[in-house]
Formats: sequence, structure tokens, C-alpha cells
Amino acid sequence: MIRKAFRMSVHPGEHGEYERRHRPIWSELEGVLKAHGVHNYSIFLDARDGSLFGYVELDDEARWAAVAATEECRAWWRYMRDVMPTNPDDSPVGVELREVFHLD
Repeated sequence: MIRKAFRMSVHPGEHGEYERRHRPIWSELEGVLKAHGVHNYSIFLDARDGSLFGYVELDDEARWAAVAATEECRAWWRYMRDVMPTNPDDSPVGVELREVFHLD
């Protein structure tokens, strides 16, 4: 199992909307994530500054990367682009975090 963590952010004043859009996420996107070996996916919001911390467990890096090529994922990115910083392809601006400690 591969553990990944990353940071993103939400525009000021959009915390509630960001959260609303995730309750629940689209069932089609959930299906894509599960079909690509994604497990235990969580996103946490720090309301003080709008930063997001994401954590996900996955089976395979290539399958994780393939999620971004699906129409469901691209549609989700377009749906979310007005509430968070995005790249030119509408993907969320984010930075991957390197694990430095883990306790099972």
C-alpha cells in the first residue's frame, strides 16, 4: 500500500462551498477512484487559512496517475475551479508531501 499526502487550498470565503461540494462527492467520481485502487482518501481543512491537507492510500502510482485522465475527474476539476486555486488544465494547485515518519 502506498501512502500519499498533499496540500492544496481553498479561496477565502469558499470554505463552506468547498465542503458542501464534497458531501457527497459524485458517485461517478467515487467509482473511478475505487476502480483505480484508491483507499482511505481524506481531505482536511484548516479554516484559519484555507489550507487543505489530503491523505490517500493507493495500490499503484500508475493507476493513481490515470485517474487524472478520466472524464469524471476532469469534470470534477472544472466543477471545483471557482472555489480553489487551479492550474491551466483545471487541476488543483497542490504540492505533494514527503513522508518522514509513520507509526503502524
